[in-house]
Amino acid sequence: MSLQGETRENTRIKIREPKHYKVIMHNDDFTTMDFVVDILRDIFHKDAMEAERLMLLVHEVGKAVVGAYPYDIAVSKVQTATARAKAEGFPFRMTLEV
Repeated sequence: MSLQGETRENTRIKIREPKHYKVIMHNDDFTTMDFVVDILRDIFHKDAMEAERLMLLVHEVGKAVVGAYPYDIAVSKVQTATARAKAEGFPFRMTLEV
């Protein structure tokens, strides 16, 4: 059943994936390797081998991308990791990059 004078409007909804931000872990001379591995496993959900590999990369190169996430998740992970580091007395540093 159609109504006279009815207008149909076609709307297209484009859903875009949220922009992902790289979480970068920086090396320092005080944060222990074990602590870094624990952060990678607990907060970034890396398995033992990947956590060890990333920790060594950070140690040898000076920094490494440890994950890419939507902004809110990336910020939350960085805040959680740095808060834990601060509580342990480490000058651990992480940054975000587009």
